[in-house]
Amino acid sequence: MTTLATRPTLARNRSGTRTGRRVAVTVGAALVLLVTVLASFALGSRQLGVDQVWHALVAPDGGDASTIVRELRMPRTALGLAVGLALAVAGVLFQALTRNPLAEPRILGISAGASFGVVLAISVFGVGTLAGYVWFGIAGALIAGLLVFAIATSAREGASPVTLALVGAALDASLASGVYALLSIDARTFEEYRFWVVGGLAGRDLSVAAQVLPFVLVGLVLAALVARGLDALALGDDVARGLGHRIGLVRLGGGLAAVLLTGAAVAAAGPVAFVGLAVPHLARALVGADHRWTLAVSALLGPALLLGADIVGRLVAPPGEIPAGIVTALIGAPLLAVLVRRARVVTA
Repeated sequence: MTTLATRPTLARNRSGTRTGRRVAVTVGAALVLLVTVLASFALGSRQLGVDQVWHALVAPDGGDASTIVRELRMPRTALGLAVGLALAVAGVLFQALTRNPLAEPRILGISAGASFGVVLAISVFGVGTLAGYVWFGIAGALIAGLLVFAIATSAREGASPVTLALVGAALDASLASGVYALLSIDARTFEEYRFWVVGGLAGRDLSVAAQVLPFVLVGLVLAALVARGLDALALGDDVARGLGHRIGLVRLGGGLAAVLLTGAAVAAAGPVAFVGLAVPHLARALVGADHRWTLAVSALLGPALLLGADIVGRLVAPPGEIPAGIVTALIGAPLLAVLVRRARVVTA
């Protein structure tokens, strides 16, 4: 029989058990990511042993293995780490800010903003390199995000989850029509855009990862700062205010972080689908709804998923390959169907 005296002890024991489980899951996710990174270096149209990968990384000798690892697989692995992390963390933020479990980085029109920036760079400014139009993609994403939050804030009910989603959907449709209009009148732009829009890690060098890394780091810092506020927002605006949180600042910080992360990821790798949708759900299933833990686990599982998709794309049709964005869509589409079905069952 539980007495009042034993309740605090039981609560502490449950809390300790929960924390221990979360630490174990986080360590497990880190190990999965480590194995995936190693596989990204080793697997492809030419298979390499672990000893060859290690030698190529620490003592390159200019041979075939060193060239493959350092010039071909290292850039795409580094970019996969940055992009997967950014999309997964942005997905957590979007789902928290909109209170929509099916939200992903496209929901606020930010991916469409990045796409419009890239098309504008190619068609109007004549930029012909990926490293060149990454900046236009980031700028387009930032401007789209600022427009969404500015318009939503000016509404009568403020930047509520519903308002943000509606404004984002409207902006997404508007920017998409602008992209298609530019593509329809310029065949050269369409050819270059086609390579980027499928989403993938191939054909990028380390300079692209270096360009987007500062934006990813700033977004991660902002996400960490608003994590507790996101927990309060999940309880409703009134409860969050009662707990002492400034919900306007929480939404602004979380939104800015999500915009920076999505803009950097989409500009560098194209609109990779479903990483921002699937990973947050998996992380919550493993560690619960505490956003500090959900963000940490998502930051580990996101790159693992994207690099895993990239590896699958290399192996299924050698010596050619399928872009990672197509593989993640093939994985994510069934997951989306399951999530929609579960949501209908809950609301029925």
